[in-house]
Amino acid sequence: MSKKIPTSRVDKLLGSMGYGSRAEMARLAKAGGIVLDGADLTDVSRRIPVTPDLPNRMEIDGEPLDPVPGLVILLNKPLGMTCSHKEDGALVYDVLPDRWRRRDPAISTIGRLDKQTSGLLLLTDDGDLLHRVISPKRHVAKVYRATLARPLDGTEGALFASGELVLEGEDKPLAPAVLEVVSPTETLLTVTEGRYHQVRRMFAAAGNHVEALHRERLGGLSLGDDVAPGQWRLLSEDEIASIFAS
Repeated sequence: MSKKIPTSRVDKLLGSMGYGSRAEMARLAKAGGIVLDGADLTDVSRRIPVTPDLPNRMEIDGEPLDPVPGLVILLNKPLGMTCSHKEDGALVYDVLPDRWRRRDPAISTIGRLDKQTSGLLLLTDDGDLLHRVISPKRHVAKVYRATLARPLDGTEGALFASGELVLEGEDKPLAPAVLEVVSPTETLLTVTEGRYHQVRRMFAAAGNHVEALHRERLGGLSLGDDVAPGQWRLLSEDEIASIFAS
């Protein structure tokens, strides 16, 4: 069954994408600032299909329309940035266009990376997708590269894989996790949960300390080398689907 294409009034769509109020959009249209399929669009009460190709067909003030709702952003999160809308200091949302802060539904991070963790972070305005990715039932694997303060002692792999490790302050054991040794002080750790500071606390339980932490993969999606720290890009439908590939 084909997916029904949503439609929206032009002024409501542009308002939800952060361009301005309905009155502001009406004034912009009258001034020739909204173009659809090469022609001025003067009636902002007109309903149009909201299709993924709309940014290729519509211009606002001479610029291509922003991505329509349902966008997914891959960010290479640098150290020192917080996954929050409100905290002081540098926020992950600071790297996005200012107008995107006014989008409704709002763009939110899919899960969180703490201030001292870098790497692959997804952001979206698609609430259903967000909940699918973070749902414990989905078991979406997350791969972290951890640099340790002290060499491994050789017992960590079995401990993390046991499904019996209980973190301090908790009573429910962790799901089994897979440890790949890169060097005596560097590992790749694959987890399927997202508990608070989980990777750091796992190594603390094993008597070690994480000095640097970087997320490289989420499900079947890798960070890759094409996005520098602090840079972002939009994901394709195929890339979004790859998150859930085993």
